Amino acid sequence: MDAKIAALATELAAITGEANLRRDDAVRLTDPGEYAANTGADLMVSPGSTAEVAAVVRACGAAGVSIVPQGGRTGLVGGGAATAAQVILSLGRMNRVETLDGVAGTAVVGAGATLASLQEAAGAQGLGPGIDLPSRGTATIGGMIATNAGGLEAHRHGVMRHRILGLEVVLADGRILNDLSQVLKVSAGYDLKHLFIGAEGTLGVVTRAVIRLVPLQPQGPVMMLSLPGGAAMLETMRIARQTGRLRASEAMWKGFFDFGIADKGWSAPDYDLDAPLHFILEFEGGEGADDAAGEVFEAVIDQFPDATGVLAQSLAQAEAIWALREDTQAIFRAYPAAPSFDVSMPISELPDYAARTEAALSALGLTPMTFGHVGDGNLHIIIREAGATLDASRMQEIERIVMAGLVARGGSFSAEHGVGTKRRHLLDAEADPVKLALMAQIKTLLDPQNLMNPGKVIDPT
Repeated sequence: MDAKIAALATELAAITGEANLRRDDAVRLTDPGEYAANTGADLMVSPGSTAEVAAVVRACGAAGVSIVPQGGRTGLVGGGAATAAQVILSLGRMNRVETLDGVAGTAVVGAGATLASLQEAAGAQGLGPGIDLPSRGTATIGGMIATNAGGLEAHRHGVMRHRILGLEVVLADGRILNDLSQVLKVSAGYDLKHLFIGAEGTLGVVTRAVIRLVPLQPQGPVMMLSLPGGAAMLETMRIARQTGRLRASEAMWKGFFDFGIADKGWSAPDYDLDAPLHFILEFEGGEGADDAAGEVFEAVIDQFPDATGVLAQSLAQAEAIWALREDTQAIFRAYPAAPSFDVSMPISELPDYAARTEAALSALGLTPMTFGHVGDGNLHIIIREAGATLDASRMQEIERIVMAGLVARGGSFSAEHGVGTKRRHLLDAEADPVKLALMAQIKTLLDPQNLMNPGKVIDPT
């Protein structure tokens, strides 16, 4: 630890207490989560209140030391990566669901609260946050706001931006923006909270949020269908949506599905494991749910004679089906640092894009594993190779294939994972020049010293 960081550590200890500082090896021993560089700093501070966050930010600003805000460290694009000369600001202690109004359907939540803790608290009053992720146990509300996370229910309730009524943010100069509105209708000037949603901590540190809740529906039927292709998937989606009960719609192309069934040892009688596409549908429960799901099942099988399916008969069977889709960590355990991509486009474009992209990647001798949230047009593609086995030129070719035509299709190179360091070059290449210029101007206005998570999302110069 250099002298400047050591002096700053003494000052920060006076703000948060020595017990809430980690230095040198203690930082490195912290679980880095999804990105090894997340624990690259020599100093980590964990404030316990908004006032402490503001004091930490002011101290770092006076010392000229940049800050990397962190939540659950589940990000996949390097948004929480830190260097030795920076300070990690962990929101982990600010983890309470502070208030929950069951009548208004709102919750005031600390940025360090996990999604699972909010789901549990809201669930006790028959409500939910309207957003769900496989990493619900570690992903924090602040981190989800920073990346504008999406997840399994976005086709019904929108992404994180649509779940936020108000925010509290500590700005780069230590001022506190208090915009904790708890109402849906506000027409009172610029809606500044949206600047900070998806900004990945580059404009300020989100400390608290007001979340809009939705009535929690009972878990209903879960089915998985083997389908002959993308056109059948779209028609199945249309049929399922007409029930008005569709909660989740997750597709797995063959490469991803093959890995999952081998890893989990999954099979079912009369189910076609060799089909090119496999589609999980989950419906809301309640009266008539089983009948509605059964009608969808029968309609699909009638329309596509080659299709097969399994309708879960127990919670254990439903969980086994979902494990095929949700346990993506099994891939990264088998293929460390495997290249992964997170793209979005209009739903109608999914079949053609997936077919063209998988064919082009396969022509390079690669095995693409494609899966995603069909209802909101979000696909994830993982290459079944350890990252260390692919040189820079190979990676560039893979990226060129995955990104080809996305803008022309009306899509995005980043659907829900953010930009971080890993996708900055794509933002520079794909975004409208006027948008980039405005982003740089906003960054310079709010953070003239470039102290807030520098090197992520946008280069203000």
